[in-house]
Amino acid sequence: MQGKNPIRPPIRSDGSRLEVKHIFPTLQGEGPYAGHPAVFVRLGGCNLACSFCDTDFEGYEPMPVTGIVENVKRLACPLPTPLPCTGEGRGGAADEGEGSKRLRELVVITGGEPLRQNIAPLCEALSADGFKVQIETNGTLWRPLPDGVDIVCSPKNTGGGYFPIREDLLPRVQALKFIISRHDPLYNHVGEVGQEKYHTPVYLQPMDEYDPKRNADNLEYATELAMRDGYRLSLQLHKLLGIE
Repeated sequence: MQGKNPIRPPIRSDGSRLEVKHIFPTLQGEGPYAGHPAVFVRLGGCNLACSFCDTDFEGYEPMPVTGIVENVKRLACPLPTPLPCTGEGRGGAADEGEGSKRLRELVVITGGEPLRQNIAPLCEALSADGFKVQIETNGTLWRPLPDGVDIVCSPKNTGGGYFPIREDLLPRVQALKFIISRHDPLYNHVGEVGQEKYHTPVYLQPMDEYDPKRNADNLEYATELAMRDGYRLSLQLHKLLGIE
């Protein structure tokens, strides 16, 4: 949206219906699960308006959680064929066998800002159906979420520096993803937002400034920071592959 979106406040609801922009299959392009087949549930609206935002999350529609889950099931990548003598099909008795162990299908709930809405019922329903759930959040909001949900937080600098991640959220964060730009002083460094306390892994993602020269500079600079300070480099694989 490149900062042109309206800033939308959190929504109070029971979570039985959510404002959904798009549900689609892809590869996770960023962070700890980069390269993993996934179904993305993109929710509408955000409580921030970042000038470099590369996502359209307006124009959403309300959808019941049951409908979201059905769409995810329809779009999910079929599980790999299990090893011989383990049976077939997700949910069958043979899935309990040692030979059929594998990564669960990944569902990424993103936005906009997904924690604007009560996503706990959706997370519970997806987890109960055997999916691995990952949330992508800017770290400014929090709602109780079921155990086992992975949270990737991308802190944003609103002009006054990076602020510590909320203490109710920080212990649940599996990884922090910092956007890096050689040109933007707000995003030319990694802020201390609480990662030292919890030894949270930090990923550096070059900012997409829609300019080949500036993007090349950002990639070079993010690589330098990662190698110098021991962070992990995260490229937007979906953009490199030309997929959503």
